Amino acid sequence: MTTRRGGLVHNLVLAAAIAAGLSYMASWQMPLTPWISTAWKGAAVSLLAIYAALKARDVDGWLACAMLALYALGDVLLDAIGLTRGAVAFLAGHIVAMVLYARNHAGLPLPRALVAWAIVPMTVAISWQLPSDRDVAPGVALYALGLSLMAGAALNSRFSAAGAGLGAVLFVISDLLIFARIGPMEGQAWVGFGVWGLYLAGNVLICLGVTRTLEKDSREVSDRQTAQRP
Repeated sequence: MTTRRGGLVHNLVLAAAIAAGLSYMASWQMPLTPWISTAWKGAAVSLLAIYAALKARDVDGWLACAMLALYALGDVLLDAIGLTRGAVAFLAGHIVAMVLYARNHAGLPLPRALVAWAIVPMTVAISWQLPSDRDVAPGVALYALGLSLMAGAALNSRFSAAGAGLGAVLFVISDLLIFARIGPMEGQAWVGFGVWGLYLAGNVLICLGVTRTLEKDSREVSDRQTAQRP
């Protein structure tokens, strides 16, 4: 009964996170005050962080929670106090993510690992080229380095390639669209939907990819302990 109730709570929190993220795009057409809009924006990934916290059973679980909490903080700070401070929060989240993924390194064959790490120079090079204002290009490239290292670490981790790996790649594409919005795609309305949609999907996949793997580990440990009892 307790397990079922816990599972129901987890599913409700996850559903609320997805609903908050999807409805946030609809809120763009509403006459909301800035603080309501910012809170709505931050709700989606904040709820994913709560979901990860409910699932956490060890250090890796809490690292996943911290990573998502920092991403949620970045969402809020971008609107509340500006791009630079928001980017710092996201970079902190990427660093926590890299620690998590490094602790769960998969030891892939070298050719496959090199393909995964190719996302780093590609992302940095593209990011450098996108801004129309060349004065901001170095800062954009620096942020892109942290972003792409996170994605490379995710792709080289033992977490599902279709979960955390794909989620990290969608996160990268979302941020590339942000950089394109201050460059060749400036003023194109669809870009905002692409940015948020890919970001939301990426974080959901990362959250589920990590928590499901860690939950499977926990079950296997519990099963072994049960089997060893006299």
